[in-house]
Amino acid sequence: MFPHLWLVSMPVGKILYEFGHTLNHVYFPIDSVVSLLAESPSGVAVEISLTGYEGLVGTEVLLGRQSASSKALVLSAGCAYRLSAALLLKEFDNIFELRTLLLLHMQASIAQMAQTAACNRHHSIDQQLCRWLLLSLDRLPNKRLILTQDLFARLLGVSRESVSVAASKLQKLGVIEYRRGQISVLDRPELEKRSCECYAVVKQETDRLQQSGQTSPFAK
Repeated sequence: MFPHLWLVSMPVGKILYEFGHTLNHVYFPIDSVVSLLAESPSGVAVEISLTGYEGLVGTEVLLGRQSASSKALVLSAGCAYRLSAALLLKEFDNIFELRTLLLLHMQASIAQMAQTAACNRHHSIDQQLCRWLLLSLDRLPNKRLILTQDLFARLLGVSRESVSVAASKLQKLGVIEYRRGQISVLDRPELEKRSCECYAVVKQETDRLQQSGQTSPFAK
C-alpha cells in the first residue's frame, strides 16, 4: 500500500472530517495527535478518544460505514499518511496480518472511549487532566503540549475555571509548567500517581497493540 500513501500536513485545528461526512480517506498520524469528538445536535462537543502514531483515524470504514460517526480534530501539529478508504478496506479483506492489527487498534480505541466516558462521569477534573496529559504525552515526540485552557475545557465538557484551578495545582506542585498555552511536564511519575486508574487501563490496551505491531511482518 505504500505507493498509495500521501504525506500530508496536520496543522493544529485542522478538521479531518465532521460527523456524518463521507469517509473518502483514512489517516495514519506520524507525529501529530488527533482528537475524536462526539457532538450533540446543539453543537456541544466532547472528546471521546485520542489517536497518534499508534493508530488510524477513520476506523468506521472497517465496520462498513461510509460516513463519520465523530468529528476528527488535529490537536498537535505534525504529519500523517493519508490513504484511500476504499483501498484500505480492500486490503483489510485480503491481508490477514493487516486485518489483525487493525482489529487490535479498534479494540484499543473502543477501550479508550469506554474508559473516557467512565472517567468523565466518575473522576475529578484534576484526575481527568492528569489522564489526558499522560495519553497525549504517549503520542508525542517530546514532553511539551500546546493547548489552551479554553480548548481543553471544551474537550472535557467542563468549565474553563475548573481546568485553570486543576492546572494551577499541578504547576504549584512542580508537576507541570504552564505558560502561554504551552504545557511542559516536569514530573511524569507524579503525574501518573495523581491520575486515576483509567490511564493504566487505556495504556495497557495501547501497549498490547504496539507489541503486536512489533512482531508483525510489517515491522520487518
